Amino acid sequence: MPYYVDEKGKIKPRKFTSSEVIEKISKNKVEFIDLQFTDVPGRLQHVTIPTSSIDEDSFEEGVPKLDGSSIRGFTEIHESDMVLTPDPSTYGQLPWVPENIKTSRMICDVSWGFGRGRFDRDPRYIAQKAEEFAKGTGYDTVYFGPEIEFFVFDKVSWDVSAPYATQSYSIESREAAWNQGTSSSSGGAPIRFKEGYYPATPQDSLQNYRSECVKVLTDNFGIVCDAHHHEVATAGQCEIDMLYDSLTNVADSAATYKYVVKNIAAKYGMVATMMPKPVFLDNASGMHVHASLWKNGMNLMYDGNDEYAELSQIGRYFGGGLMKHARALTAITNPTTNSYRRLVPGFEAPVYIAWSKRNRSANVRVPVYNKGPKYSAKKRIEYRTPDTSANPYLCFAAILCAGLDGIKKSIDIGDPVDEDIYKLSIDRRRQLGVEELPGSLKEAIDCLNSDNEFLKPVFTTEMIDALNQNGIREYGEVTRRPHPYEFYMYFDI
Repeated sequence: MPYYVDEKGKIKPRKFTSSEVIEKISKNKVEFIDLQFTDVPGRLQHVTIPTSSIDEDSFEEGVPKLDGSSIRGFTEIHESDMVLTPDPSTYGQLPWVPENIKTSRMICDVSWGFGRGRFDRDPRYIAQKAEEFAKGTGYDTVYFGPEIEFFVFDKVSWDVSAPYATQSYSIESREAAWNQGTSSSSGGAPIRFKEGYYPATPQDSLQNYRSECVKVLTDNFGIVCDAHHHEVATAGQCEIDMLYDSLTNVADSAATYKYVVKNIAAKYGMVATMMPKPVFLDNASGMHVHASLWKNGMNLMYDGNDEYAELSQIGRYFGGGLMKHARALTAITNPTTNSYRRLVPGFEAPVYIAWSKRNRSANVRVPVYNKGPKYSAKKRIEYRTPDTSANPYLCFAAILCAGLDGIKKSIDIGDPVDEDIYKLSIDRRRQLGVEELPGSLKEAIDCLNSDNEFLKPVFTTEMIDALNQNGIREYGEVTRRPHPYEFYMYFDI
């Protein structure tokens, strides 16, 4: 099993070495290895090789199997030869593959061919550089804990191919009121809009699905999960909570999480999506990210003398950096046009730049479930802006850069806002100094272009340019096309 119970009774992930992986391949008669990595936007890519092509040297020299010019955000055609170096700690067997073609996977580092070193637009390399940057700044470990939400539907279809035909999409879900009475209905009462949080079965028709996802994540990939539940939206919105880990490890886990929930959904004849806002008039999927800084075994976010939230001055500076750079961060933490369908008032999404304890209408929050030094290890900053369309490697690295910039420049977080920000008047928000996040991907890209120096210790100019170009391209693809609702609003003009 790829996890174990430590001397304190805590479940911990088990990380394999290269020799252990070679041994497991032989012992379990694995025939194929899936080598995986993400492109710049965050989609998982892979190539499958026979296990006869893997030996100890593969973990040092890599596998020369990648044409980087065919991967979004990577290279041009004249410099396309690249190498994939598998990380043995990410080894796991794929349970949905038939026994007669046993297949395992490993996540890889991407390097230039011909011995030119690491590829600086490999998102995983960005995450690793961010961790090294934090260590160079004086922090031993940076822990991240993302809360990843997603949707599972029975069927989704769309038609955008014909330029002069009706462009439309359709969502079928056994839990949704609009599909009750159809062949996909589970027979339970429908979940009303915005009332999907924690319903019991049979309304929650996805309990067994989520439990299987947890079992696969833990047993096959060593990713320890501590809870799963139905989320607020009516139709198939889910959340599975993973234990926190160091930055690159948890980004690997997030990429694996997306991979697993999609493949288990396919096994059940359903489809899972990380698209933030597929359902109109209902809550969208976010990815609240919890972060803490550690040195010499101490959580530097905790200060028992702080009466408001037991948050240290370092924590306040870290949060100040997040708020200072929040508008630019959205280009990385909310990188799709659909992300900004979520960032609107009325659906629990963090539209406003403010901080608080408890208050979920602020985009920076300090959870206060427990109090006192006994719980000092749990003290963290929760950044509520990101969504699940983000590339986790780039998202966590950018959050860390913003927080460390806040510490470096002593950017204090300011006064907390303990009111429901959604209900405040414009004048009241202005009085409190509450700004608003960008309303579109184009606006977010503009903010990134004017505020990106805080990223430069980790992100190269070429990577920032790649994010810029991809965002502008996708924004243009959507804005150039007439929307069906525009016919409803404007056809009689």
